[in-house]
Amino acid sequence: MFIQTEPTPNPQTLKFIPGVDVMKEGVADFRNPEDAGVSPLAERLFAIHGVTGIYLGQDFVSVSKREDVEWHHIKPSILGTIMEHFTAGLPVIREGAEVGSAGGHAAAEGADGEVVKQIVELLDTRVRPAVAQDGGDIVFHGFDEGIVYLAMQGACAGCPSSVMTLKHGIENLLKHYVPEVNEVRSV
Repeated sequence: MFIQTEPTPNPQTLKFIPGVDVMKEGVADFRNPEDAGVSPLAERLFAIHGVTGIYLGQDFVSVSKREDVEWHHIKPSILGTIMEHFTAGLPVIREGAEVGSAGGHAAAEGADGEVVKQIVELLDTRVRPAVAQDGGDIVFHGFDEGIVYLAMQGACAGCPSSVMTLKHGIENLLKHYVPEVNEVRSV
């Protein structure tokens, strides 16, 4: 098995591409070891000194580390863990465990339902594919009085450029196509 690695805009996160499906359905974002109990792979990765976050996408694993830990110290352990896990045929998520849907967006309800549908469609077709290339994801959390609330996941969570992405990229895109949007905020 050959595992490719790609840098992300977040210097504390690397994207690992094992060449096989990681998540058959949905995605999973683990911000600490306590949340990783549903994933044997995430549990094993959190056991590596310095690992602070795991995001499991359809065909990649994003791993975040502490700032005081160098990639050249932990990358071999991460690669070995991912390789052993997949070559042994172990499950990524325990059977019966609940994970986030691939969209994971809040429901489009109420008077703003049509506006929310437009926002979610733009996010799904124009934003999420680009964000996934960087090892992350973005999830719609709500729309209230012209403000769109979004959550960054994976490599995008805590990324120094995520504020720029939200404010200048996504906010401008949404304002252009959906006049009801005044602002985008991170949750």
